[in-house]
Amino acid sequence: MIINLDMVQSLAFAVIILLAGRFLKMRIALFKQFCIPSPVIGGTVFALFTLVLKTSGTLEFDFNTTLQGVLMTAFFTTVGFSASLKVLKTGGTKVSIFLTLAIILVFLQNVIGVGFARVFHINPLIGLSTGSVPLTGGHGTSGAFAPIFESAGAVGATAVAMATATFGLIAGSMLGGPIGKRLIDKNRLLQKMETLEQNIPAPVIPERKTTLLNSEWFFEGACQVILAMGFGSVISLLLQYTGSKFPPYLGAMFAAAIFRNVSDCTGMIKLRSDEISVIGDTSLALFVAMALMNLKLWMLAELAGPVIAILIAQTVLMAAFAYYITFNVMGRNYEAAVMACGHCGFGMGATPNAMVNMSTLTKQYTAAPTAFFVIPLVGSLFIDFFNAGIITIFVNFFD
Repeated sequence: MIINLDMVQSLAFAVIILLAGRFLKMRIALFKQFCIPSPVIGGTVFALFTLVLKTSGTLEFDFNTTLQGVLMTAFFTTVGFSASLKVLKTGGTKVSIFLTLAIILVFLQNVIGVGFARVFHINPLIGLSTGSVPLTGGHGTSGAFAPIFESAGAVGATAVAMATATFGLIAGSMLGGPIGKRLIDKNRLLQKMETLEQNIPAPVIPERKTTLLNSEWFFEGACQVILAMGFGSVISLLLQYTGSKFPPYLGAMFAAAIFRNVSDCTGMIKLRSDEISVIGDTSLALFVAMALMNLKLWMLAELAGPVIAILIAQTVLMAAFAYYITFNVMGRNYEAAVMACGHCGFGMGATPNAMVNMSTLTKQYTAAPTAFFVIPLVGSLFIDFFNAGIITIFVNFFD
């Protein structure tokens, strides 16, 4: 039996998943302790439930995911509103450094995949199907490259790649919070950051204001987000003429960044930052809940033993890379710990997973504006290009 849910019903179901995750997080201290996001909790529990229903032949769900893309675009639009030139000046060099780290991780993921494939005497293209194709690339890159692997003789590459991408969504989300929290607490990063702030002259420290939301300002903030999404769709259309593939939300991020910098330079636009932040948090939570409630865990259950071994190795690589390399290279400070947390979601799942990892961590501690600028910029603009190039080199080597 298959239950088909339309667009509105699917959104309502995502809300139920999100609320269930929040309920479990409030009741189970372990989830809160390790900063596991509520939509990840609810979505994973539901995915396990659907796995039982599927394997028993009882029931299946078919969700309409139309609003999932809208929610993703809305969230990244709100991220774009934070990309002011002031943040760019402080995070510009870090973008290049983090991009270099992301490229190194892509290479290592493919080395691990192909190396284990050699050990287990399976097609090296199957190994690539457990490397950067599904992990750094996600389901989109898997859908693009796996059929090429299949045509080259790697039977089952599509199923393996899609299953690995699904595994990465869960593993990357689960790794980020604990690693970020461990780095912050072990190195006493908050205390060090407070000490640095105390040594800065008072006029340099921006005043932190607490404001109350009201309906008029929220309406203005919603209009600003929608307008940026609209202008962004035109930018995305123009980007398509370059012949390259860009994520659909990139244009909206650019449009929002333009709005922000026009506001900073001229004061002509009064941005409702608090209200935009609320819209962003809501959109992100619902998007992740919708993504996770669509996970088909029975694909993982069908993986052969060697592929599962590769997935374990990839998880260990990601955890070690974020903990020992990303954190140290990015500065060994609080921002670096948040970026290490985000790198887990970004390196094994997708940029939205990185954002929800960092969002959950910073809500428990404090803001990390540089991390929220660097991670989505590298994830949405640069890494797909370099990932595709590296994958192509590996494919040509084993062709």
